[in-house]
Amino acid sequence: MKRRSFLASSVAALALGSARVSAQTTPQTLLAEARALATSVYVPPASELPPPFDGLSYDAYRGIRPVLGKAAMLPLGPDYAVDLLPPGLYFQHPVEIELPTETGFARLPVSPDLFTFEPRYFDSIPETSPGAGFSGLRLRYPLNRADTLDEVLVVQGASYFRAIGQAMAYGLSARAVALGTGGPVPEEFPRFTRLRLHGEQDGAVRMEAVIDSPSLAGHLDMTLRPGTDTVMDIAVTLMPRREIADIGVAPLTSMYLKGPMRSAVSDDFRPRVHDSDVLVIKTGGGEEVWRPIANPARVETSAFLDNGPEAFGLWQTARTFEDFQDSEARYHDRPSALVEPLDDWGSGAVMLVEIPTGDEFMDNIVAFWRPLDPLAAGSEHRFAYRLSWTRAAPPILSPLPIRQSRSGREHDRPGTRRFVVDFAGAATGLSPDLSATTGEISGKSLYLLPDGRGTRMTFLLAPGDIDTVDLRLVLRDNSGAAASPVWLYRWTRARDGDV
Repeated sequence: MKRRSFLASSVAALALGSARVSAQTTPQTLLAEARALATSVYVPPASELPPPFDGLSYDAYRGIRPVLGKAAMLPLGPDYAVDLLPPGLYFQHPVEIELPTETGFARLPVSPDLFTFEPRYFDSIPETSPGAGFSGLRLRYPLNRADTLDEVLVVQGASYFRAIGQAMAYGLSARAVALGTGGPVPEEFPRFTRLRLHGEQDGAVRMEAVIDSPSLAGHLDMTLRPGTDTVMDIAVTLMPRREIADIGVAPLTSMYLKGPMRSAVSDDFRPRVHDSDVLVIKTGGGEEVWRPIANPARVETSAFLDNGPEAFGLWQTARTFEDFQDSEARYHDRPSALVEPLDDWGSGAVMLVEIPTGDEFMDNIVAFWRPLDPLAAGSEHRFAYRLSWTRAAPPILSPLPIRQSRSGREHDRPGTRRFVVDFAGAATGLSPDLSATTGEISGKSLYLLPDGRGTRMTFLLAPGDIDTVDLRLVLRDNSGAAASPVWLYRWTRARDGDV
């Protein structure tokens, strides 16, 4: 959508919107509403949608499009517009959406005439759809060209949202909160029940949300600033209805099918298929952790204990077309995401959950913060953080950052796997500190690569009958101080039972 065309229609869009909105009295923020909700009994949303949004196929849902000036390109200021997204398919639960007016905020009710419907999928369209609500929103901004309003943020489904910066394609997602991820009981998915968009101020847009689920209520307050990196300042307030020990704060959700750590998981023409390939952690104690992601044969959950974490994120380290050879998916243009706490989160752990998948259509990687102590029923907890969507290199300050990790079976030694870790720079005078929780390590070698390509550490792992081995590697100087990030990896047995 060209920005000039949008600006020309802004007055019409506002007039149309004001004719359809429902008047309401609301608090200045939605935090008070969330607090009241937390003290009440949870009421589940309606489970069925009315026509024409019910029983849709994937193609039929894609055939529903917001109408310009009614549900598409509604202005939020000189640089922002919003599209309101229809319900249907995976998005059954209604979300109330409030937009700014001259006197406060107003809610736009859902009706079929806000959308167009592809005739080949829809025979007739009713005039009303009682009980239907929007499924979310799409925020637009002139991200790459001054005259074009690009998508910069999508909020849709449970409490999921995802964003991009300049020259990026959508990849991993974030959530307001996670519950029970990777645990022994089914995961609970808190959802946004109300979204409130504030008008543009100083080049930024603020969004509030009310969160609800059987176990908690909550409030999200986000201020978004798009650019080369799109940066969000977020505060999430959580109010449990019951004691919660399996909370996930600032969760990131991504996809990893295969890469050079174990490419045999998927036999296709591409050397890599993933939205993220490394978990990066900057601990409160000053360590820099580099943890390659895996697609294991069974669910694996890892906990990285910390006190006052400085940052953690899921990173896409490969950045050229040649790394992926996929011109359609554009994995090389997908963002990394970095969480930086803005206050002291205390003791707890960065959690990584890796779920097996046989294709690229399932998000199977989740990373989040879990406080050490359970959240008590009736309590209130606020977590403030900055979330950056970026194509930049990982925030590693070490003089010898890690460039890549690889592994593969050692074919002349059955039951043995070779690991390769490459560091940028010359590791002259350094020694490797390598350990494994079990199994046999051999063949350790640290040497310079040709033509200034850095330093390579390689070793062999023979796990024997063991199914899981945690590996840890760091390069140290003569005094024993770490001169590289801490490389961690969890080896698990392959799907065919081999190493």
